[in-house]
Amino acid sequence: MLDAEPEAPRSLAAGFDLALVRERLEGLGKDVPQAELRRMLALLDDAQRSAESMRDALSTRLMEVFRLKASRGSFGLLYELNSQHLLGQVASCLRRYGNKTDPRDVLQEVFFNVYRYPHRFNCEREDAFRVWSAMIVRNTVLKHLRSQARGGRMEVPFEDLSDQPELRPTSPVRGVIERESARECGRVYLTYLHLYLEFYSMLSARERRAIHLVEVEECSYREAAERLGIKLENLKMVIFRARRKIHRSMRRVFDGLPHDCRPAREPKTREARTGAKATARASRPGDTPRPRAGVADAEGEDAGGTDRGEGRGTHDRAASSEEGG
Repeated sequence: MLDAEPEAPRSLAAGFDLALVRERLEGLGKDVPQAELRRMLALLDDAQRSAESMRDALSTRLMEVFRLKASRGSFGLLYELNSQHLLGQVASCLRRYGNKTDPRDVLQEVFFNVYRYPHRFNCEREDAFRVWSAMIVRNTVLKHLRSQARGGRMEVPFEDLSDQPELRPTSPVRGVIERESARECGRVYLTYLHLYLEFYSMLSARERRAIHLVEVEECSYREAAERLGIKLENLKMVIFRARRKIHRSMRRVFDGLPHDCRPAREPKTREARTGAKATARASRPGDTPRPRAGVADAEGEDAGGTDRGEGRGTHDRAASSEEGG
């Protein structure tokens, strides 16, 4: 008679088996401090907790033990408790982007990141590991998608972009290059600021005031137009031309050419424009300034003392009598 095949060891992959979890915890032995072990066993004795709540709290404590003691037994049990749950999250993310990668491959990368960065874990909340691992899943999947998209084109929604910087090992040479690049960027930035200030000072008073209101005081265009006493369309044109002057002048300087930043003429008041026109007409030889049409002098009469309408009528009658005679 053939011997029966040995029974395969039970696994937590099928679900949260309370008795099996207790057995696994007690088997950790010296890998876990006794006080921490009693705390985790007390979580299993709480009848008010659901299976999900027990798993979250227990995973958080196991991750904290791994962070402090680098306990391999704790990490192994952490993997057993969360592998199926995290595998579902990975598969869901991959399906969302239509990616055909095996989710188990990405899951291994997820737990590699958990193993690599335990110092970033914070155990203040009972569900800390669930929240932290979900963020790792998201970042790992997006990193995987970016690596596949390097040879082609793949769009990722903006809201799904990772807010965590992608860490790369920095060699001593790369560190020196990055520090020199940072210093060079600082010098270039100061040069830009110096040139901007120089050409800003060459603008007219109204141009400077308009840019100051919009860019420094952060006024809306409508509010700035009201404070300057001009129309909204005129303000937009003033700011556009002022910025274009500064940009062109800076570009010419960097091309080795002299700048061409010339301030605009200050706008004249209405009375000043009217007086200038009258002076120009009076200065013409053989020409006398004439009053504007429709405007009479203070007495309502023209320079000869005759009403304009009456004078035109008398002249017309005299011309008619001469033609008839």
